[in-house]
Amino acid sequence: MDTAIGTLDSCKPSSNDVGCPAGNGAVSTVQDSHIPAMVASPDATLGRHIARRLLEIGIEDVFSVPGDFNLTLLDHLIAEPGLNNIGCCNELNAGYAADGYARARGVGAFVVTFTVGGLSLLNAVAGAYSENLPVICIVGGPNTNDYGTNRILHHTIGLPDFSQEFRCFQTVTCYQALVNNLDDAHEQIDTAISTALKESKPVYLSISCNLPGIPHPTFSREPIPFSLSPRLSNKRGLEAAVDAAAAFLNKAVKPVTAQDVSTMITCDQKSIIFLINNGGYTIEVEIHDGPYNVIKNWNYTALVDAMCNGEGNCWTTKVRCEEELIEAIETATGEKNDCLCFIEVFAHKDDTSKELLEWGSRVSSANSRPPNPQ
Repeated sequence: MDTAIGTLDSCKPSSNDVGCPAGNGAVSTVQDSHIPAMVASPDATLGRHIARRLLEIGIEDVFSVPGDFNLTLLDHLIAEPGLNNIGCCNELNAGYAADGYARARGVGAFVVTFTVGGLSLLNAVAGAYSENLPVICIVGGPNTNDYGTNRILHHTIGLPDFSQEFRCFQTVTCYQALVNNLDDAHEQIDTAISTALKESKPVYLSISCNLPGIPHPTFSREPIPFSLSPRLSNKRGLEAAVDAAAAFLNKAVKPVTAQDVSTMITCDQKSIIFLINNGGYTIEVEIHDGPYNVIKNWNYTALVDAMCNGEGNCWTTKVRCEEELIEAIETATGEKNDCLCFIEVFAHKDDTSKELLEWGSRVSSANSRPPNPQ
């Protein structure tokens, strides 16, 4: 049945190849020059897409520990203007740094390597999950060609199954994505980031190590901006909480001292760190004493001096009485206020609060309860 509407000449394609049968009876492909080709520009890479997305949601600093599975990804992240790489001494520290960054800035991110790196920071991620903090957990994963080969790779637990890390993160993140295919990488990355922001929980992204530098058409277009309703704080409630926390800390007599001091020095931090040295695990002593609660003490101030190594501003001192402590604080807030100051305070091994004594006694009693009769 023929249907003629107007003239077919006006609708004639510019190329006779479009939809016309080929000479051998097969149907030729569409070759209309007016149809734009999906060609990826050289900088339209997965790595750059992640970098741009992190910047878009307000992340300016990414905490990382390098490993052979994430090095190419790190290259692309540090190449992005405005995105700083903060190299940490170990993965757990990187996780806690991202945790703190999320508390201060609304969202944080870290990049580590497969399994040996990812499993090292699970405790930090679990803490972020329990505290409702959006942290983007990015792990450099195995080469895409290694999946399904039955190979045993380094950084694994000695099995050809690479899913151990993925399964571990399932319990402490609200979304997990295994990115080992460029065709859907764009969707998986964006879904992970938006889910972290929406749910205010950590998410897990495993990026195969051979993908970050490969251009792909899906990364050529400018990404659609995330459109999420901001989480608004109750201003009066927030101010009251800050005042209460500040008052609590100001009257605290048992400070909790810090890690990754060398990174602080590198980043020119001007913090004052107090290390309370009581010679062992007093909190465990009050629960159940034993020789394992006494630890070998280091020369902690010398350790910090070694971290500084003449590069950066750092000042350390030891104090053994109240007068020396007052003098050290005056120096740290005055003459040395442009330095990272590390003050080691020696305390007696039994110097503790009555609350800790009572708590230790209760825990000891609870832990030593005999089994219920069957």
